[in-house]
Amino acid sequence: MTKIRKIAVIVEETRIEAGREIDPPTRKAVAVAVIENPFAGRYVDDLTELMDTGAELGALLGERCVQALGITPQQAESYGKSAMVGENGELEHAAAILHPKLGAPLRKAVEKGAALVPSSKKMGSPGQVLDVPLGHKDAAYVRSHFDGIEVRLNDAPRANEIMVAVAVTDSGRPLPRVGGLTHAEAEGKDGLR
Repeated sequence: MTKIRKIAVIVEETRIEAGREIDPPTRKAVAVAVIENPFAGRYVDDLTELMDTGAELGALLGERCVQALGITPQQAESYGKSAMVGENGELEHAAAILHPKLGAPLRKAVEKGAALVPSSKKMGSPGQVLDVPLGHKDAAYVRSHFDGIEVRLNDAPRANEIMVAVAVTDSGRPLPRVGGLTHAEAEGKDGLR
């Protein structure tokens, strides 16, 4: 079972951009779990335990984001994931959490999710910024949803920890105007359009 030291949930709401009122405001939620790294300080071939942790956190953090936004899963428009490993870990530990199993439970939390979940991973120390890339959950070509959110916790990740973040939005960027496929036009059949 995953040892979670801390969970934090943050909602960012943009009401004014470039002097213009945004109505309704654009909103992003990011949920972060700080977990013990069971493989800190040693090389291990089999990372199944971290892969299983990814599945657990995909559901937990995805659901926390949807709840924080006060929306239904169907109303979620974009998502992303990220992990920062403390100094006694390795990047492969972040990859094990983020890639094999986190996506399916996250997709369930936001209903559907045909597109790949944008991700990033890094090594870091307490208080360092973790960037979470964002993309439309059903159609990667929806440019208005290419975005990101950053999160930092003053005491994480410690040397033997991993900070795992999932972000969900209820909209794209405020005032999008770079063209391309729109959210309303997205079909979500192939993850691209």
